Amino acid sequence: MGQGQAHREAMEKGPGYHEVMERKGEIVKKAVGIDYSRFERGTLAFDYEGLMVETGYSLDEIRRIQREAGVGRTPLIELNNITELVRRISPPGKGARIFVKDEAVNPSGSFKARRAAVSVYHAARQGYKGVIAATSGNYGAAVASQAAMRSLDCIVVQEVFDSRGVGQPEILEKGRKCEAFGAEVVQLSVGPELFYVFLVLLEETGFFNASLYTPFAIAGIETLGFEIAEELMAREGRAPDAVVITHAGGGNVTGTARGLAQGGCTETEIIGASVDLSGLHMASDLDFNRKSFTTGHTGFGIPFATWPDRTDVPRNAARPLRYMDRYVTVTQGEVFYVTEMLAQLEGLERGPAGNTSLAAAVSLAREMDSDQILVVQETEYTGAGKHPTAQLTFAREKGIEIRRGDPRDGVPGQCIVIPDSPHQVQHVDLDLDALRESYIMKAAADTDCPGELLAEDIAFLAAETKTEGAFVYRVLKKLTRMEKSRAARD
Repeated sequence: MGQGQAHREAMEKGPGYHEVMERKGEIVKKAVGIDYSRFERGTLAFDYEGLMVETGYSLDEIRRIQREAGVGRTPLIELNNITELVRRISPPGKGARIFVKDEAVNPSGSFKARRAAVSVYHAARQGYKGVIAATSGNYGAAVASQAAMRSLDCIVVQEVFDSRGVGQPEILEKGRKCEAFGAEVVQLSVGPELFYVFLVLLEETGFFNASLYTPFAIAGIETLGFEIAEELMAREGRAPDAVVITHAGGGNVTGTARGLAQGGCTETEIIGASVDLSGLHMASDLDFNRKSFTTGHTGFGIPFATWPDRTDVPRNAARPLRYMDRYVTVTQGEVFYVTEMLAQLEGLERGPAGNTSLAAAVSLAREMDSDQILVVQETEYTGAGKHPTAQLTFAREKGIEIRRGDPRDGVPGQCIVIPDSPHQVQHVDLDLDALRESYIMKAAADTDCPGELLAEDIAFLAAETKTEGAFVYRVLKKLTRMEKSRAARD
């Protein structure tokens, strides 16, 4: 019997799926300790800043919590050799200085230790006996690590297998890391049972929901942005011109941008970067193992930008469109290439998923002046299953062609093309206004009368998309015209 079938049969024997889903609000409220309804405003607005204040911890307190757990204060490293390479292939006077915040030195090997440190501390302070996280990524290891430090039980629920019981090597690697920290790891196949099993476990155990998307988790990342501001001011006497941040669920962008602002970097350009996996459906059993990046890709990045509240809490504290000034993509082949570049030119073996933003930076720096500073906001640890060799071997086993050449010739799920030259590492800009429009349309369409939103709803949508009220009104008028046209056809 395959893993997928086994877990579906287990699901059928437990409480009914629909019964559990109907009680998810009640279950989550008890497991997080936040009454999200207190922040609802207008027709669709909510008090975002009020939700963030709900953590009850100041930035200084969060820094103290993280220091107790050996989290944060990671080195900011100037990549001198990569910067020199970039300048050699840039027009005269171009080639920004590239720095990287080496988050791989955190206890669990990634920036997500910052998120977990606050969540687990809060769980212990509130008297919870354990924590649960639903994640197939580095966050599970971070929660397990922090739970071990705080003497709490930990359960990590992972979406690991396709219907044939085959697991992606990077996810399996992270599962082993969670178990090394003493966590119980519940591994599932791709499908709707993940959230169901997560809710059932929350209810059965009474553990804290250490979600990626609570205000505790996002506030934990603010220290990362603040440290970048603080360290660059001390070393260079100035703020970074741009910070490039790997974008998946939005927490990385949100927390870092908020921390940068608190550190005085209000003019720094915030650039999100994702691996282009267009054409692959993230919920597809067929496509599940045809991607070599399980996070930091467009399969998360675009859906979470255009509709953040698709999470295990009622309101996602990660709101990437509030903060992004630009959103770019790179290919899988380019990230693998830059992972090798980082190791061979700078002596840092990291990633590869954490090198998504570095791949974008190698390209972005070439359009910036040589006296400008571009910060790559994080790295992550590597390991047996996360290493490029394991990922590319697994891809070949799935019938995916691996070759050298122009990375633009790659097709997600069919062919990965690794560049022959650094000249070929080229980011692609996504239309941020189109994503903003999509978000506004989805939010408005979710109401009974999208044409009659209150002034506070308009202001909320403008803040959500980093635009002005005029932009929101234009999108709403377009939505009204589309609905009238659809009604006429019907």
